[in-house]
Amino acid sequence: MLPNKLLVLTLLLPWLVACSDQRAALELESPQHTLTLVRVQNFFWEKTARYTVVAARMPDCMRRHDLGPGGADSKMEVYSPGNNAWILKQGKRMFAVETRSCEGFAKLEEEPEGGLGPLLGTFQMRNGVLTVVAAGKGESAGGSVAPAGQ
Repeated sequence: MLPNKLLVLTLLLPWLVACSDQRAALELESPQHTLTLVRVQNFFWEKTARYTVVAARMPDCMRRHDLGPGGADSKMEVYSPGNNAWILKQGKRMFAVETRSCEGFAKLEEEPEGGLGPLLGTFQMRNGVLTVVAAGKGESAGGSVAPAGQ
């Protein structure tokens, strides 16, 4: 009887460890001023993931904002229109977040009148890892990656 239980546990193991919870931080003006993207994908075969952004300007503010589901491999671009406001763009989805008070957050239906501002960087999956790529660079820069739970 014991070998059958062991076999069942071995077959279930991939189902138990299939969840992917990754985070990457884009440093804005200092290591205490960041936008951190959290990407959670329940199973590797799902085509979507759940996204959250943590806006932080320590020690004054830190706030988590739910972005909802998006494509599992979709890039998230970060633009800077100014005044400690940041626009996150994932495909056609756009969000505005600010780090003055960390209170401001909005889903945008269209591009702001003044434009998106300069591109700062992009959150993207590279070799199965959520990474920050600085604007105008082909390699990881200006950000860090921390596995879930660290």
